[in-house]
Amino acid sequence: MQELTGDRTLDITTETCPMTFVRTRLMLDRMKSGETLLVRLCGEEPRRNLPRTATDQGHVVLAQQERADGVVELLLRKG
Repeated sequence: MQELTGDRTLDITTETCPMTFVRTRLMLDRMKSGETLLVRLCGEEPRRNLPRTATDQGHVVLAQQERADGVVELLLRKG
């Protein structure tokens, strides 16, 4: 499995919805267009909702992969 990296990293593995997207959006708001954000998350709801919501907000999902420990890594590019 290829290791994902971003310009910034956000670990929300201990957060629950809706805080998962709130924290992600706050981080994206502080970034420049084109920068990448690696988000580490856990749980079915954030795994389903975060990519869709980020896309709806104009960002791009570059990659998504699940690690052996169950953590999902989501690589976003700010739109």
